[in-house]
Amino acid sequence: MKWMIASDIHGSEYYCRKMLEAFYDEKADRLLLLGDILYHGPRNDLPRDYNPKRVIELLNGIQSHILCVRGNCDTEVDQMVLDFPILADYAILTVGEKIIFATHGHHFNEENLPPLQEGDILLHGHTHVPKRVKHKTYVYLNPGSVSIPKENSYHGYLLLENGAFIWKDFDGTVRDTCQIAE
Repeated sequence: MKWMIASDIHGSEYYCRKMLEAFYDEKADRLLLLGDILYHGPRNDLPRDYNPKRVIELLNGIQSHILCVRGNCDTEVDQMVLDFPILADYAILTVGEKIIFATHGHHFNEENLPPLQEGDILLHGHTHVPKRVKHKTYVYLNPGSVSIPKENSYHGYLLLENGAFIWKDFDGTVRDTCQIAE
């Protein structure tokens, strides 16, 4: 199964469209959203073409393909307009004998780890910075931000297929890769 992983859309119709174009171009089976879907948050500037109502329409149109976890900007009001669950604090995916603990990053992160075993993967957004860090007992991955990249990073996403992670920008340029031993 091919997963596309994205985070921090923050209500940008423009970048939501870019993300969905990439989803179709990549022929991904599922889209894992790591939170912060509709609202831009008080610490962020308005993203390009801020239009949460259109983001709702776009994402509801592919609801059966989406798995989502709640970000710090996502609320029950957002859940009322989205046709797929968004309020789970985390999701667990498996890669061979390992788990991927997918969350937004505002509760569980490198400073506050969830229960992980040797070789497991902590996957979260929230920082808006794409990242890959191999710690002594686990691996931390972050796809970056769809609409508001920080620290001179790029608008992009992450792919997962056959244990390989690939970071890409919306021009299709591969920015980083790593293979997770299964």
